[in-house]
Amino acid sequence: MLTDIEISHRAPEPKEYNALRVSAGLSPKDLEGARTGLQNSIFAVVLRDPSKQLIAMGRIVGDGGCFYQVVDIAVDPAYQGKGYGKLIMAELMGYLDNTAPKDSYVSLIADVPADGLYKQYGFEYTSPKSVGMFKRY
Repeated sequence: MLTDIEISHRAPEPKEYNALRVSAGLSPKDLEGARTGLQNSIFAVVLRDPSKQLIAMGRIVGDGGCFYQVVDIAVDPAYQGKGYGKLIMAELMGYLDNTAPKDSYVSLIADVPADGLYKQYGFEYTSPKSVGMFKRY
């Protein structure tokens, strides 16, 4: 139930971050890289259950002026389908609506079928004008 969940804007610790990523089907990150990345978040939304267990999160990263990227949208499988993804996106979009300068660019890489969630918040496919690309180290 949503009322039993604690919402904070403090990024989680790297170990719990990795545990949530893995449980949600995402890849784990190097702990030092995670520590640096989490500390440098522009904005984070963290959901915890009554026992303070991390159950969901999302972040915004970027330069804070021209470019923003929505990352790390993850919900523990035991809590999926209960509206937590929408709650995270609503918090993130509220932040952007109130702080992102005019003409800033907000992007994300969507796993299917999560793209349906992001479309509800106004995100559009970049294709065919552009395509997402990445390089992993």
